[in-house]
Amino acid sequence: MNSTNAKVKSVSIGKSLLTVGLADGRILSLPLAWYPSLQRARPAERAAWKPCAAGQGIHWPALDYDLSVDGLLRGAHEAPGLAQHAARP
Repeated sequence: MNSTNAKVKSVSIGKSLLTVGLADGRILSLPLAWYPSLQRARPAERAAWKPCAAGQGIHWPALDYDLSVDGLLRGAHEAPGLAQHAARP
């Protein structure tokens, strides 16, 4: 199965890992440090996610933050400077 068919089934964020379960059975575990906006978010903000882009993406409404399954499969990191805009005082 290619990445264009990969759909999000579950998301969990631990102390150092972002773990995404896909509907096809794959499990992606990526360093949370690659996604500073999620790393800096409050636990409740991290927990409140929903699928987007027909299940091929993840959206965190409280953070106005999105990740694509394709990007996760490629090992893409958060764009430089993005977390600076979301940083809290």
